[in-house]
Amino acid sequence: MLKLFARKKQDIPQKPARVPAHIAFICDGNRRWAEDRGLPPLMGHQAGIQNFENLVDWYIARGVTTVTFFIFSTENWARSDEEVGFLMDLFQTELSKNLKNAVKKNLRYRVVGSRDRLPKKLAQLCDRLEQESAENTAGTVVFALNYGGQDEIVNAVNDAIVAGVPVTREEFESYMDTGELVPIDLMVRTSNEFRISNFLLWKLAYAELMFIPQHWPEFISSQHLWQQTLDEYASRDRRYGGGKKANYLGQKK
Repeated sequence: MLKLFARKKQDIPQKPARVPAHIAFICDGNRRWAEDRGLPPLMGHQAGIQNFENLVDWYIARGVTTVTFFIFSTENWARSDEEVGFLMDLFQTELSKNLKNAVKKNLRYRVVGSRDRLPKKLAQLCDRLEQESAENTAGTVVFALNYGGQDEIVNAVNDAIVAGVPVTREEFESYMDTGELVPIDLMVRTSNEFRISNFLLWKLAYAELMFIPQHWPEFISSQHLWQQTLDEYASRDRRYGGGKKANYLGQKK
C-alpha cells in the first residue's frame, strides 16, 4: 500500500517554476575576459557572440517570450575608432545570420535605438531584419544598438508634444521605440558591474535585477549559469509595491 501511494504521488505533475516573460542582458566584460587570458581585447567581443543562437533557443524553449541584449550604447561611441569599427563589422555579420534564423526558427527581431550614426549597410540590415520577421511568432529577440534609455524617453516626450494632446502612461508608451515590448521581468548584468547604465529605463520599472561575477563570454557558453538566472527569478517575491498583507493595528482576528 505504501509503495502504491508513493508511485501515485510521483505521477502527480510538478507545477512549473515561474519563468520571466522578458529577460534582458547587459552583456558586459568582453574585453576583461580577453585580457584575463592574454588575448587582444577585441577577441573578447568575438567570443561574446559564439554561442548566441543556443542561448536564445534555450530560453525560448523554457517559456521566455522576449530576450533582449544591450550590445552598444549611445555612450560607446567614445571608444577607439578601431574598436567601434570592429563592433560594427561584427554586428553586420551577426545580424545577417539572424536574418536566416528569423525564417528557420520563426523568431521576430527588433533593433531598438537610433540608426542615425550606424553605417548605412548596418542600418539597412536592421530595417530588413525587422520587416522580414515582423509576423513571426515563436519568440522575440531584441538588440539595443546605439541605444540610450534617457534619449528614448526624451524623444517620446517630444513626439507626444507634437501630437498635441495629453497622454496616459499607456499612450505615452506607444511613442517609445520599445513601446510594444512587454515589461522586463529580469535584467541580468555580467562582469560584477552593479549599474543599469541607461538601459531600457522605462521597461525596467519593476524588473528584478541580477548581477553576476562572470564575464559575458563565460555566461553565454554556460547552460548552468542560464539555469541559475531562472532559478533566481523563481525565488524572488514580486509584489509590485503592494507589500504583504499584515495586521498593522495588532488587533486579534
